[in-house]
Amino acid sequence: MGTISIEHGDRLFWLGRYTERAFTSLKALEKFVDMSLDNNPDMYIEYLKAFGLSDAYGNVKDFFRAFIFDKDNPNSVAYSLDRAYDNGIVLREEISTEALSFLQMAKDKLTEAEGASRSLRLSLLPLEDILYGFWGCITDNILDIEIKNIIFCGKSIERLDLYFRLKYPFEMISDEFERLCRHLRSVPANTPYRYNTQHLCTLVEIMGDGEQYAASVPSALQSLGNLFLKAG
Repeated sequence: MGTISIEHGDRLFWLGRYTERAFTSLKALEKFVDMSLDNNPDMYIEYLKAFGLSDAYGNVKDFFRAFIFDKDNPNSVAYSLDRAYDNGIVLREEISTEALSFLQMAKDKLTEAEGASRSLRLSLLPLEDILYGFWGCITDNILDIEIKNIIFCGKSIERLDLYFRLKYPFEMISDEFERLCRHLRSVPANTPYRYNTQHLCTLVEIMGDGEQYAASVPSALQSLGNLFLKAG
């Protein structure tokens, strides 16, 4: 279509990133907390180190709550959901009221889980299903390929960023990178929202070596962060 403004392009991109950040962060946090509670009480510190953060919490329970519910913490699920919803409000016509309602439901469910008397983990389980519902709406309701691909490029870039930082298996990273490349190939040529070919080539080179990619994580993160010229 090629008629999307730069401002809306940014919002579509960050809608994808922030929604995925909430989802993938939630799943990763649960994994690290389980390991901390099972046999290594300091395992959550490894999560902090992956993002260049120091331990200001002292124990895994305070860490978990801060990274789930603290809306002032830019690394928390709550913060990401708020930013996703803020972008969604502006993009209501592009993404549909139904998709926006899923973001509102996710925020409401998070608030409900914070005050729940039962297991926190059990209280958070419906949140994952709600976010799956949001992505289903995006897939089914958006017909404009330009809009859809900008959102899903943001989604894949965010997922790759977290996968790289948390040292996920190469196979998972490779699969997600291939998904990102498919989205990039589908972006219309006349969109004002373009990706940087130099940074894409850097990522292709890094992903070509499954044995050495871990040593190139800083370069991969830099290229991911600069892949879209108009992003951020």
